[in-house]
Amino acid sequence: MPLRLAFLSVLGVVLLPAQPVVELNDRAEPPAWALAERDLLDSASDAAELFAARYLDGRGYLKCVERWGGNDGADDAMENFGGWTLLYALGGDERVLELYEHAWEGHLRQFTEAKVPGIPMAEEGMYWREFVTAFDWEHTGEALAAFHLYGLARPDDRRHRERMTRFANFYTGRDPLADNYDPNHRIIKSLHNGSRGAKLSPATEQDWGGLPVEGDPDRLSRYAEASNIRGDHPLNLAATALGFNAYLLTRDSSFRDWTLAYANAWRERVLENDGNIPTNIGLDGTIGGEWDGKWWGGVFGWDFDPASRSRNYFIRGPRIAFGVGLLLSGDRRFLEPLRRQMENLYAVQRMEDGRVLLPRKYGEDGWYGYRADEHLDVQRDVYLSTFDRTGLAGLERDPWIRYLDGDNDGYPLEALRRDLRRVADRVEGIRNDPSLDGERTSDSTHGLNPAQVGSLVNLALGGNDPGRSGNVLHARVFYLDPDRRRPGLPQDVAALVEQLTPQSARVRLVNLDAESGREVLIRAGAYGEHQFTAVNGTKSDTDAVLVRLGPGSSGVVGLGMETYVDQPTPPRW
Repeated sequence: MPLRLAFLSVLGVVLLPAQPVVELNDRAEPPAWALAERDLLDSASDAAELFAARYLDGRGYLKCVERWGGNDGADDAMENFGGWTLLYALGGDERVLELYEHAWEGHLRQFTEAKVPGIPMAEEGMYWREFVTAFDWEHTGEALAAFHLYGLARPDDRRHRERMTRFANFYTGRDPLADNYDPNHRIIKSLHNGSRGAKLSPATEQDWGGLPVEGDPDRLSRYAEASNIRGDHPLNLAATALGFNAYLLTRDSSFRDWTLAYANAWRERVLENDGNIPTNIGLDGTIGGEWDGKWWGGVFGWDFDPASRSRNYFIRGPRIAFGVGLLLSGDRRFLEPLRRQMENLYAVQRMEDGRVLLPRKYGEDGWYGYRADEHLDVQRDVYLSTFDRTGLAGLERDPWIRYLDGDNDGYPLEALRRDLRRVADRVEGIRNDPSLDGERTSDSTHGLNPAQVGSLVNLALGGNDPGRSGNVLHARVFYLDPDRRRPGLPQDVAALVEQLTPQSARVRLVNLDAESGREVLIRAGAYGEHQFTAVNGTKSDTDAVLVRLGPGSSGVVGLGMETYVDQPTPPRW
């Protein structure tokens, strides 16, 4: 079904169509999950302030030693703030977004000023034109994880829109100073790419790990076999999040066209390769073209670092790109490569102590490197978009999916309390952190980031946590606060998606304020990509529903839905 435009435009102003109104006035004792949900939003917001006060200076610079590379480089600075923009968009405090903005602007200046003599891509600054000069998308994607979701928080921010457009054009071929993309073969030409273009010469250990650090030889030796970075790699597919957001914010169809063309090229390659994601595409566009025709070759590929059972990033970029392809096209065939890959892994599974082990490696002798990692994030993505469990054997053990199936009633409270404990642990870690500002590295505070949003995304939005790799948000519903004119649940309001089917969703809303009413706008998807066909049994055709909650009230909103039928658009309130 072709995607429809969900909004009307009058004299250039985007207008929401009139929404159905639901009144919920039945008073009830607030359930424990609702109290925990609001507590999590408030606790994580407070902890974010504590984190920023401890680790940012007055300029927004991270208090750390600036280094180049994949160990503790510039990307790690903003990885510390992964989840902050999403926390705000879920209903977190305004201060969370302000602190993110302070950190984002500060880190751009900090790492543009940071120069590393002797490393070509960092001699004039680790950033150029506010973007990493050239590095891999394992790290670049993590640095941009919060940035990609900022458009849900501030869709009218002109500076953000200009940056997103500039960054996306580093990959569309429009920017003559960033020769990253070959439109004929539909490839990004190197594993190292960025604002200065693709690096085609061999990567040295210092290109990867930065300057030597006394007492830490492994920071360079771990990259001894990582010199051949020529050709495309599935990690590069994370760049499609830039194309998606540039289209979302500008409506320039060329960004949509590039994103779909690049994602579809990889979709075709995976299917051509019997459902296995190749980890190198040659400069001539052939599978394994820079690695003697071996589809499993490549740095961070299937056969890289055989002694390790990890260090294979075959799934990060494809998860992002194929999900983006679905958002932009409504075509569920974009998800088939992910399903096929999971089928192939389960076909060679092993059992150990009652656990399912899947391989993370492939070489001349076949599959190896077995781990208890079933890639549940990928399986959830495929299932929630198709409701077809073929090849997704891990879902029967997933506690959230079991809850949606009606088989795990205690899960919401359990999951929220788990994330509350994580926030408390991080607060304790921040307060007791013994590290000195002059010695701390950019990655030393990752485990103290208090923005724990995974359970909120699952339970409030009916969506899968986008993670910290640079993804966009896939959700069945999204909330807007019409009174405060911002995204997220209004103050004192909690939400729980109790059930999802291919054509419906059931959402329970609770107003914890016993004295005052609240209004909340439920949107059909984070980007309005879905459509409501019915509201509490009454036929409708809208992408938003206004719910009025009386003081201390709660109730259920039943939503008939068509999914992935509208072009994604920014939120409007």
